[in-house]
Amino acid sequence: MTPTPALKLATRRNGTRDGQLMLLDPSGERWLAVSHIAPHLQALLDDWHRLTPALQALRDQAPLWTQAEAFDAQQCMAPLPRAYQWADASVYRNHARLIYQWRQEPIPPRYEDEPLVYQGGSDVMLSGTEPILARDAAHGIDLEAEIAVITTDVPMGVSAEQALAHIALVVLLNDVSLRNLIPAELSRGFGFYQSKPATSFAPMAVTPQALGAAWRGGMLHLPVHTAINGEWFGSPNAGEETVFHFGQVIAHLARTRALCAGSIVGAGTISNAAAEAGNACITEARVRQMLQGVPEAELRPYLQHGDRVRIEVLDAAGRSVFGAIDQAVQMA
Repeated sequence: MTPTPALKLATRRNGTRDGQLMLLDPSGERWLAVSHIAPHLQALLDDWHRLTPALQALRDQAPLWTQAEAFDAQQCMAPLPRAYQWADASVYRNHARLIYQWRQEPIPPRYEDEPLVYQGGSDVMLSGTEPILARDAAHGIDLEAEIAVITTDVPMGVSAEQALAHIALVVLLNDVSLRNLIPAELSRGFGFYQSKPATSFAPMAVTPQALGAAWRGGMLHLPVHTAINGEWFGSPNAGEETVFHFGQVIAHLARTRALCAGSIVGAGTISNAAAEAGNACITEARVRQMLQGVPEAELRPYLQHGDRVRIEVLDAAGRSVFGAIDQAVQMA
């Protein structure tokens, strides 16, 4: 199997459902159209190992980039505007501890023996600049900053170590939850649906190789910075305090069935136990306040119409790794 090159990719809005594949330079500042190689990202994923060397060859032609267009996130759709599968896990111990306290339930048995996963809606994926659409602020609109991976074809029965080789791309997302709809849905014993609206993605999808030393052990080891209305909300490290890595989550999903190329697999809301790391979802912040004795009426409110959420990952040099999710809440 040919090693995957260090690539940064995005999807340009062009009036079609799947958009146009964009190849970015290593800085993420300029882009080239590569429709002659693959018209959109799903087509690339379907033939990943044959087509990516051609993208690498283009990326390495320095003269091309002098004439390339400047990258503009406003032009972008989600990297995969519709995906064959979106499965999300919960691998952060502290998030499980706080969320199950909020739900007034014990952490599920064998939480650290096999991953918890749910299957989300993948037919509509939003860009990081589209609004968070909601019908009623009373639903409890919450952000959830997460890292996910996009796979190539994964065979059934793959091992955790083998699964790591099927990770094509790494992405940043906001997995919005409607918290006040969750308890009633889960009480019926069949999982999330209405409480999980469309997920939003930062514009750039990058190969693990493009992350360098920040990608190790099957996880991204960088802080994920979140701000609400311009005010810092949290910077937990995505690679710390985890129960499972992405290879283990993918192997769990593929235990009894294969995964199609273009499957998106999330690790869940990023969470560190240290209070100074802040939070990646509002519910965690509210539970921390409750544990400190803050009255319910004074807890941090969920998102309201007009609130703005910004989520971004910076590398060691301070450069944006995936571009930013920067979106406002809008009532539909």
